Amino acid sequence: MTTMPEHAPDYPRDRTCPYQPPAEYLRLRTEKEPLHRVTLYDGRQAWLVTRHETARRLLADPRMSSDRTRPNFPALSPRATVVRERSRELHESQRSFIVTDPPEHDTKRRMLLSEFTVRRTKGMREDIERIVHDRIDAMLAAGPPADLVSRLSLPVPSLVICRLLGVPYADHDFFEDASRRQVQSTDPEVANAAREELTRYLDGLITELEREPAPGLLGKLVAGPLANGRIDRAGLVNTARLLLVAGHETTASMTTLSVITLLEHPEQLAALRADPGLLPGAVEELLRYLTNVDIATSRVATADIDVDGQLIQAGEGAIIGTSIANRDAAAFEDPDAFDVHRSARHHLAFGYGLHQCLGQNLARLELEVVLGALIKRVPTLRLAVPVDRLTLRPGTTIQGVNELPVTW
Repeated sequence: MTTMPEHAPDYPRDRTCPYQPPAEYLRLRTEKEPLHRVTLYDGRQAWLVTRHETARRLLADPRMSSDRTRPNFPALSPRATVVRERSRELHESQRSFIVTDPPEHDTKRRMLLSEFTVRRTKGMREDIERIVHDRIDAMLAAGPPADLVSRLSLPVPSLVICRLLGVPYADHDFFEDASRRQVQSTDPEVANAAREELTRYLDGLITELEREPAPGLLGKLVAGPLANGRIDRAGLVNTARLLLVAGHETTASMTTLSVITLLEHPEQLAALRADPGLLPGAVEELLRYLTNVDIATSRVATADIDVDGQLIQAGEGAIIGTSIANRDAAAFEDPDAFDVHRSARHHLAFGYGLHQCLGQNLARLELEVVLGALIKRVPTLRLAVPVDRLTLRPGTTIQGVNELPVTW
């Protein structure tokens, strides 16, 4: 059994560079043990997993629960605590699938799988290419300088997820603003209010779809699982909110961080220009190198788990530090180097196991199309401000920047 130290490093930490984990994370990575005690914002302690192999093993371990309602489930911020308490008010059938365990998780996830397969995603390429080129056309027509987030990074995944779900893009100003407040606000009341606004909006949209069916995944779920009782209304609303928010926030952030990283590594950008065939692999390397979602892999043990001589006791919380595990030298040679020639497909940016990100194929495609189009069409693109003047989001949310001034 591993003893609990009186003092443990605080977690999470804020980045000081858009494309580098906090220095404390990298220090923990160099220590011999795969598990480290860390102190959360409320003074509670949890395990932090820093090794790639250990992270994969625990993410696939059925004894590691994603159920936020369990005692000691790690809350990384006051906002997360409010969400956890809100989850406790709901029956398991009413929660989104990512915060439940099998069999509830599996039942809900299966309802969505057909929309996110590799084949279905490939069929969206032409539509995504049109969206991307339309946005670049508009950006170029307006002329430099431009905010890449509002001009390109955000509208592309927002349009894509709207078309996939059947959500009116005319409402994008509302749901983009509400999504940002939900996932980024440091005030839990503000975040919860945004969450409730999105809930009411989607509940109203589902009511409209019940009266008048329409294309899109939401329409299919309303006509199928909701109508025949395989999912209840609250469960559908919460799942829809998850897909809408995650479907554009995470990819928008990754797009922006990817552009920063490429512009800050001109030799790697030059390699992509010389050989566009490197782009799919470069996307995997960017996902590994940036790992912008480090807040979705918290777990709580339902039984004692021995991890190479260290013990996670039943009821203890654990956080899989994917941004740290993706810099593990045992898994990736020279892990702090950004290398578009690297084979990095085994990264953990989308998690691993049964909770692995449902939309990963779509995210990969969007990144590939956006970056490929930018590299080809805007060869003189550059940052309009020094990278150290960018305002970074705190470590308690999806990593990224909300504005990226660029010129060309």
